[in-house]
Amino acid sequence: MTIIYIILAFVGGATVSAIVVQIVQKARAKSIIDAAQIEAETLKKSKLLEVKEKYIQLKAEYEKQMTARNAKIQSIEAKIKQKELFIENEEKQLEKKAAELESIKLNYENQLSLNEKKEEELDRLHHQAVQKLEAVAGLSAEEARNSLIESLKNEAETTAASYINEIMDEAKMTANKEAKKIVVNTIQRVATETAIENSVTVFHIESDELKGRIIGREGRNIRTLEAATGVEIIVDDTPEAIVLSAFDPVRREIARLSLHQLVTDGRIHPARIEEVVAKVTKQIEEEIVEIGKRTTIDMGVHGLHPELVRLIGKMKYRSSYGQNLLQHSRETANLCAVMAAELGLNPKKARRAGLLHDIGKVADEEPELPHALLGMKLAEKYKEKPDICNAIGAHHDEVEMQTLLAPIVQACDAISGARPGARREIVEAYIKRLNDLENIALSYPGVMKTYAIQAGRELRVIVGADKIDDQATERLSQEIAKRIQDEMTYPGQVKITVIREIRSVSVAK
Repeated sequence: MTIIYIILAFVGGATVSAIVVQIVQKARAKSIIDAAQIEAETLKKSKLLEVKEKYIQLKAEYEKQMTARNAKIQSIEAKIKQKELFIENEEKQLEKKAAELESIKLNYENQLSLNEKKEEELDRLHHQAVQKLEAVAGLSAEEARNSLIESLKNEAETTAASYINEIMDEAKMTANKEAKKIVVNTIQRVATETAIENSVTVFHIESDELKGRIIGREGRNIRTLEAATGVEIIVDDTPEAIVLSAFDPVRREIARLSLHQLVTDGRIHPARIEEVVAKVTKQIEEEIVEIGKRTTIDMGVHGLHPELVRLIGKMKYRSSYGQNLLQHSRETANLCAVMAAELGLNPKKARRAGLLHDIGKVADEEPELPHALLGMKLAEKYKEKPDICNAIGAHHDEVEMQTLLAPIVQACDAISGARPGARREIVEAYIKRLNDLENIALSYPGVMKTYAIQAGRELRVIVGADKIDDQATERLSQEIAKRIQDEMTYPGQVKITVIREIRSVSVAK
């Protein structure tokens, strides 16, 4: 302490402060160095522990991989051994089959040589038998052959003459029948007034430039028109003509009138097309009602329910076995009135029953019922008298006849349909097949519209975008195709196209 005091006294007050600061800094630096060494030692130990853990983990993973690889190698070796055993068995089987084939070959060669020897023996015996016969008959083989041919020729001429006489007699007996058949076939071929209705309509245009506008950009106009009307529109090289193809005459008429208005107006685009089709559809419905009213007035049938009047008008656009249904019903009604008058019955009732007898064919709904029963139910629903309802339901013997009116309607229906050339069943079957195609697709939930096009070779199904998603459309097309394949008979193939479309329309004002 004395030394310190001496030093302090010697150097002065300012120097003492500097020395104290240096001592304190040295002490602090030493403590920092000691702390850093301790921290470094701790960090070193922790890093060593981490390295050891990582090493142990990597070692365990490596051992696991090696175990899996060894197991895989053992499995491959077992499969190879199994294949080797299989190949050995196959080789043994092939050797066995080769030995069997060699044995069969030897047997075949032995049998062939034996057959050759037998054939030589048969030839020798046949030659001996011919020589003996020639010696017994006193004729050579050539002379015997000529004699046999001559006798057979005479017998054949006699038999042929008898056949010719029989054929001539049969021809005389059937000549009148064949002549009648030829006359009837001729009448059928030239029965132009009752010729079968075509399933196409030709729409004439002023110039071929309109075809491009009707098709639209990338075909959007023609696709919209086909989707809205259900009619296939064929635009080909035919000059100044477009073909509308559909089995339903109402659809064709709607498409024809819509095209006429669009071409006349000049504005052809998807929104306008839908607007015009909706408007024309409404006009056709009004025209159907007007046709029904005119028909009832012409026939003198009054007091019918408005719905029955509409169905009568709808008959104009339907056919029965190729015969126009409205014309057939009018003809049946007139025949019924004449026959009832001859029998002393009420001709007005008979005419009414005859006009309504096929009303079931144009019903809006088509359940699994014969058209006669469906027509009877419609007549009962709209308050027709019981004898009229019975005549409608019994004209194809689906129900028992209860009055004399029923057999009159049945007979007059047959008379109207039995005229040569009046009907052709092929077209009715064709239309029924197309209706069945559409009804099968329409029976699925979420389906909005169905159209059978391309003569029944394609079925377009329009579904609601909010009811069916994209995956469900694929399943739906497959299900429809399978059901059509199981339930229907049809030529060729039927392509099912399911269309799911989202459309948003806004109007700027």
